[in-house]
Parts: sequence; structure tokens; C-alpha cells
Amino acid sequence: MTRAPVNPQMVSWARQRVGLERDDLARKFKKLPQWETGEMKPTLKQLEDFARRVHVPVGYFFLDEFPKEEIPIPDFRTVAGQPVTDPSPDLLETIYACQEQQSWYRDFALATQEPELDFVGSAQVSMQPEKIAKAMRETLGFHLSIRKTCSDTETLLRLLTNQAEDAGVLVMGSGIVASNTRRVLDINEFRGFALADSLAPLIFINRTDSKTGQLFTLAHELAHLWLGTSALSNVNPESKSEISDQRREEIWCNKIAAELLVPMADLQERIRESLAHHEELSETLSKLEKTFKVSKLVLLRRLLDATYLDRERFETAWEKELMRLNALTEPKSSGGNFRRTTLSRVGRKFAEALIISTLEGQTLYRDAFQMLGVSGAETLNNLARELEVA
Repeated sequence: MTRAPVNPQMVSWARQRVGLERDDLARKFKKLPQWETGEMKPTLKQLEDFARRVHVPVGYFFLDEFPKEEIPIPDFRTVAGQPVTDPSPDLLETIYACQEQQSWYRDFALATQEPELDFVGSAQVSMQPEKIAKAMRETLGFHLSIRKTCSDTETLLRLLTNQAEDAGVLVMGSGIVASNTRRVLDINEFRGFALADSLAPLIFINRTDSKTGQLFTLAHELAHLWLGTSALSNVNPESKSEISDQRREEIWCNKIAAELLVPMADLQERIRESLAHHEELSETLSKLEKTFKVSKLVLLRRLLDATYLDRERFETAWEKELMRLNALTEPKSSGGNFRRTTLSRVGRKFAEALIISTLEGQTLYRDAFQMLGVSGAETLNNLARELEVA
């Protein structure tokens, strides 16, 4: 039986790279300890199975040195003021997939003579966040009057997503890698990223985040597109910690996102009404929540920005709201509708363009299946009917 001359150190590296212990793999790969010490070599079939399990190309196991895996876009993530290192395979594969989808859509946009999007790269960090947020509202149509139709944060997220896609942005999102439910995206690793391009700007949102978190990430990544920069982010709008340890560009995008979601002028108008009626903070928060459709934690942060709350009142109110949220039972997911899940993952704008191109014979079905994450023509045709492009 032919054995593969693998580097034992690469076997250990591949296992550790995906955060697994030997015991996690012992049932399927009984000789793994011997592979890692070099006492035994795997067969080619065993190596291929192991490579699939740890999400590593087979060729890596024959290298003399560990490959240096770098994130292919600017990484703005920080933890305690320090850059985040060692990207997971899940993160890298998600970025690579989005880059492939973006590349396809850019070619499609060129072929169909779509105009370049003027707003991409129209801003600079030297500009006032309020001015940029206003320009974004005008471009997207994200006005407070329209937001009144939204019942909660989830419907507001859907509204902003649709408006961004109507403006030309590819908005994608998932809580797993491709269609693999066993590979859940880690919210502690990243919350979203932007891939800037004047023809095919793309935003990906980690769907394991809360609806408030997803909404803020979408607004934050839109700010990156206005700046014209690709970026990987882990901004948490429901964190009490200060953002002063983040990079200048991230602080700027945070301010724009906050201003886009809760415009200071509108907030101050409602603060004046609250003061005039001598409202309790709880009553003010409830009214603001109905107006802006964002969480109380985000509103508390904005009330601190507006100096309506001092630090002590902010801290007290924050902890109280956090205790209330922690006491709530998180609703279990039913698994959802596959077609809608697929459209959420790749975005309606991308799916519509890809399906039309495929049905017209411009794109191979196998390529469409791969980019959509579907298994056959029947599913693609069902998606086409859902999008009303069949």
C-alpha cells in the first residue's frame, strides 16, 4: 500500500489551524498521533480525507515550512487595541468566495455596460461624518420618514439592505461557510467586511450576529465603500468599551454608521421634547426605539454622545438593559426557507444577475451552481421563479 511522504509537522499544523484536538479526530483518523510523530505515513486516500476534514489543500502536507496565510483585504480588527492574527479557514474561504462572486459580477457589469458608482470613494476621513452620513441617506433613500414603515430592527435591516442593493451594492451574508451547517462563522473573529469596487462593491455580514449588530455592520461597511476602501471589521455596537484604541478609519466609519442610523439632529429634537415633558429615561428610550428602530443599547450610546447622559447614568442604564436582555430567552431558529436563505447568503442583486446570465447561456450552469451554493437546475429554476426572472 502506497504511503504519502507527508511532513509530520504539517499534519499537526493543519489540525491546530482549525482548532481541533487529536481526540476530536480520533474516531475517523485512528493513526493521527503516529502521523504527527512521523512513525507512520497516511495513505493517499487517508490524506485526502484528512485534508477535506481540516480544510487544507493536499499539497500543503508536503511543504517544508508552514505557509503564511494572509487576509487578502485590509484588516481593521482589534482586540484590546492589538491587531488580530491567524485567520481561520472559515474566514479565508468566505472572503475568497465573495471575491470570486465580485469578480464575476464585475465582468457582468462591464458586459451589460452598467455605469460606475460615483459614491464609491467619494469620501475622505478628513470630512465630517455628519456630512457623509447625510450624503449616504440621500443616495440610499434611508430617510426617517421611510423608516416609519419598519416594525423593528429586523425590518429596518431588510430595508437598508434593499436600498443598498438598489443603489448598486452587492449585500451578502451568512452564519456558515457556503452551505456547510457544521462550519459556523465565529462572531468573535469578524462581523463583516467590505470589498470596494466602482462597479461591484460588495458587503458581507456575519449572520450569527444580533440583528442590531448586523444593521450596524451594514452601515459601517457602507461607510467603507464611501471611503473607497476594502476592510475586514469586528465592530460591536452593543459593546460598552471605548473605540479610541481602534484605527482612525474605523473610528470614522463608526461615527458615520451611528449618524446614519440615529441622526444627531433628529435625536436632539426628541431630547428637547423629552426634557420639556420631564420624561423618565425609560420612557424616552421607548419612544426613541419606536422612532429609530434600533436597540436601546445603541440609543444609550447616542444619548451619551449627545451629552443627554453623563457617564454614571449611562453606565447604570447600560447594565440594567444588559441584564434585561440576558434574561430573555433567545428564540430558536427553525432552519428557514432554503430559497430565502440562499438569497440572503448571496444577495438578491447578485442572484438575479447570475441566474439571468445562466438562463441566457452566458454563464455555465456548473459555475452558477458553485457560486450560488446549490446542487442542480431544479433549485436554480426555483430561485429564478422566486426572483421572477424565469
